[in-house]
Amino acid sequence: MGFVMMPTYITREVSKIWRRIILEISVEVPLLIEKWPYIIFGLIFQYIHGLGARVAYYLHRPGPLLHDVGFELLPELGLENAHISESLFASIFVSFFLWTFHPFVFYNKRFYTVILWSKVLSVLVISQMLRVVSFMATQLPGPNYHCREGHATATLPPPHSIKEVLLLNFPHGVLYGCGDLIFSSHMTFALTFCHTYCKYGTKVWIKRGGWVVMVVLSLLIIASRKHYTVDVVIAWYVVFLVFNYVDSHLSNADATERVPVLSGQQLLPVNNRVGKDVRTKDEWQMNGNSENLASDWRQRMPLNGKPLDTGSPTAIEVVLNGNR
Repeated sequence: MGFVMMPTYITREVSKIWRRIILEISVEVPLLIEKWPYIIFGLIFQYIHGLGARVAYYLHRPGPLLHDVGFELLPELGLENAHISESLFASIFVSFFLWTFHPFVFYNKRFYTVILWSKVLSVLVISQMLRVVSFMATQLPGPNYHCREGHATATLPPPHSIKEVLLLNFPHGVLYGCGDLIFSSHMTFALTFCHTYCKYGTKVWIKRGGWVVMVVLSLLIIASRKHYTVDVVIAWYVVFLVFNYVDSHLSNADATERVPVLSGQQLLPVNNRVGKDVRTKDEWQMNGNSENLASDWRQRMPLNGKPLDTGSPTAIEVVLNGNR
């Protein structure tokens, strides 16, 4: 009997997930239409940032390693173990990317994916602007193995054409570079992701563990001699300041609260403060609010065809499991 019921259960759950995905797409697409200039600019700037790093490589002049306390305290991992920090960073990047799309599958929705990525890219763009200005203004001798004196890849010959510069020697030129040190790009991305999850994530143990991972990644980068300690330290406070600036200044302050409901249960608490709520419009939207989208005022019908009337149009939510 159990084997007979199992395919039916799986089919029903897959159907629920599929309807959930379609529902979220219908909500996210209007937001994407509104926010696409910010997202496109953020993605294009990743190339501009890479172009700046490429120019820094042409300007790099190898020399003796600078005195660094981190190098003295941390044992050198060696070239054969240099991949450890890259593997950890890749796992952070992939995990965060997948988490930003989890509202398409799970019910604990606390943000809109489009708005979250527009904020993440805003933090990255501002941080990367500061980074490009920093490493173009001051060239430090690279501590990485392929950037040291006597190594064939420590300097680049003058480009023969503009195409050679614009193509960034992909993918080798993206993975290996010299001169773009202040401040660490890996830590800029990782810390931006960590701050974002701490603000919009729900699992306390992941938030605490995230900061432990940030410390481990910092130590691995220094031990791998990919950056000086100062590059990592600067990234910590620059990202913190930029993230808080974007969160508090680069959004509209007008919003109307919506309380998502699932099967009669509130998913988010009601904010009863009057005149004291200073959260921004985008933050309201990330927590499941929207003032302009008719589809996201939750004037939606449950999949069983019965409206879930809670007395307020902002509290209407789709019941995906067919229960009221």
